[in-house]
Amino acid sequence: MGERKVRPFGLRDKVGYLMGDLGNDFTFLFASGYMMVFYSKVIGISTGLIGTMFVIARCMDAFTDIGMGRIVDTMGNGGRERFRPWLLWMCGPVALASFLMYQVGIRDWPYPARVTYMFVTYILWGSVFYTSINIPYGSMASVISGDFRHRSSLSVFRSVGSMAAGIAIGVIAPLVVYYTDQEGNQVVSGKNFTLLAGILAAASIVSYLLCYFLCSERVVLCKTKSAEKEQPFVRRAGNFLQSRALWGVILSALLMLLATLMSQSVNNYLYADYFKNTKALSLSGLLQLPAMFFLASFATKLAIRYGKRECGFVGMLVSGILYMLIGFLHLRNVWVFILLIFLAMLGMMFFNMQCYAMVTDVIDDLEVISGNRDDGTIYGIYSFSRKIGQALAGGVGGWALAWIGYDELAPSQTPLVAESIYNLATFFPGAVYLATAAVLLFLYPLGKKRVEDNVEKLQSIHEQGNEK
Repeated sequence: MGERKVRPFGLRDKVGYLMGDLGNDFTFLFASGYMMVFYSKVIGISTGLIGTMFVIARCMDAFTDIGMGRIVDTMGNGGRERFRPWLLWMCGPVALASFLMYQVGIRDWPYPARVTYMFVTYILWGSVFYTSINIPYGSMASVISGDFRHRSSLSVFRSVGSMAAGIAIGVIAPLVVYYTDQEGNQVVSGKNFTLLAGILAAASIVSYLLCYFLCSERVVLCKTKSAEKEQPFVRRAGNFLQSRALWGVILSALLMLLATLMSQSVNNYLYADYFKNTKALSLSGLLQLPAMFFLASFATKLAIRYGKRECGFVGMLVSGILYMLIGFLHLRNVWVFILLIFLAMLGMMFFNMQCYAMVTDVIDDLEVISGNRDDGTIYGIYSFSRKIGQALAGGVGGWALAWIGYDELAPSQTPLVAESIYNLATFFPGAVYLATAAVLLFLYPLGKKRVEDNVEKLQSIHEQGNEK
């Protein structure tokens, strides 16, 4: 592992990397939180069918995400950059594909044509173009700096970018896509949906370009002594399957994202049909802003001092307990609900800030074990797991809404359905967050000491390789 002669790592790289996930999540989180709303309430497609589409698309991602990981891992021969160019090449296609998903003009098409359009545009966006930019972007953290402390700070800044996108969407989207009819019901505006999708697509292009120009790839991966005879990929895949660290980070991220995105998706129905106050949903999103900056100010220091796994476990445990408590309280006052949800989300947000740095820890751990470094492939596997979480959130959410009797065409829901939506929005994420904490405690092995030991071992190995 060598170093390109570029400017020293600094704030410019951190801000640039933040902008990359801002671009990612302008489209990813909008799809996670609002695509089901658009296709059910504007286009008139059943929530169960939408959920099925999410699952089918994620099955395709098993091939596209890992395949893209192998592509970027084989690039960069002769000292060329491996990851950063993809931001420039694919920012336009992914933004255009996202915009095409939210076209209000298709609502007058025949039902089979609407369903076909939904499937094609969603798969084109998520399984093709989003994959082709997200895998290189995520893998890029390992080559921006070889210092694990720098990588931890990149993970925090990336999470800030993601949460900033989530806050922007959470605040703006309810104000733009909903309006109140004469009877006091919350109604969705299809035209405003399309307009907002276009604005977010344009913003994602700008964000990706800023990431491209602000970040630098410094680390040049060299073959170490242990990897001079590179293992066949089949054998390396066997190493992946046997890695508790990889399984631990995959399962914890999958569960965390499943609970979080499920909650975000169901919240659209909770505030509209249970509390009948979508403006409160906008305020709930706005409150995440001070929480994000508060956590970001000390997240890296805590992770370095106590360990990423250790801090993540505490965060998920606290979030799970609070969500379960909110469920048992069965609140009617929307403002009390918002306050308690705000407190419950702090632990989840803290863990989310560590997730990407944990992936680089896994990459290091597998390199220590096998002598091979597969940044893109491992990140592709990790990205696939996150998409599975997204799909399950959409799928389970859609099926659950259909199961409780949600009528997507009705101006208002029955009291029983509204109560069921509340239970779905609280007990489900609470239970899953507790399961995430259990995974971090019992399955994921990379505590503070092992991570530090791996860093020392790799420094020694790479120094020997460079001497050769």
